[in-house]
Amino acid sequence: MKYVTNSEGLARDTDGLIYDPQVRASMAEFAAEGDTLRLEAAAAARAAHKSVERLRAQGSEGRGLSAGALDVLIRLRTVGEAGANPGDLARSAGMSARNATGLVDTLEREGLVRRDPDPSDRRSVLARITPAGLAWLDEFRIPAQRAMAALFHGFTDAELHQLRHLCLRLVQNQQSIAAHLAATEGATSA
Repeated sequence: MKYVTNSEGLARDTDGLIYDPQVRASMAEFAAEGDTLRLEAAAAARAAHKSVERLRAQGSEGRGLSAGALDVLIRLRTVGEAGANPGDLARSAGMSARNATGLVDTLEREGLVRRDPDPSDRRSVLARITPAGLAWLDEFRIPAQRAMAALFHGFTDAELHQLRHLCLRLVQNQQSIAAHLAATEGATSA
């Protein structure tokens, strides 16, 4: 497995908090010796995201699915027999409709998902998880839980709650920025 950062190169500051000296030096140069804390935090968030995704992908790809396909399969399990059209899957997963359709295609070829006509829209289909898809997820659950337990080893429940909260605050901030930019773009093109 490829490492995102050289953990042997990590250090602790005077407060005992971990930082990456190479990232700090790079960010200090980029920021022209200005404040680097937010830049370092962004780099750490990217490195953490890549670490989680690499571990997640390694587990699912070893079983024949990409992380994106796994995400769609889990979402389809959640909606159950009602199923979901690829557009709704795309919106809920934060991906393009084309990507969601491609992932449904892959899952259908594997026999993990089936497409049925949408009774409320004859131009659309609903993707539904199959019994084989449910079995696949059941077999994947325990190894996935073990991998996440290993990745978050040493974290307290309070730290995990705080980490989740902080990550989702980043998501909210990004969504606010995107909405502002879309509104600004719409106002300037009108």
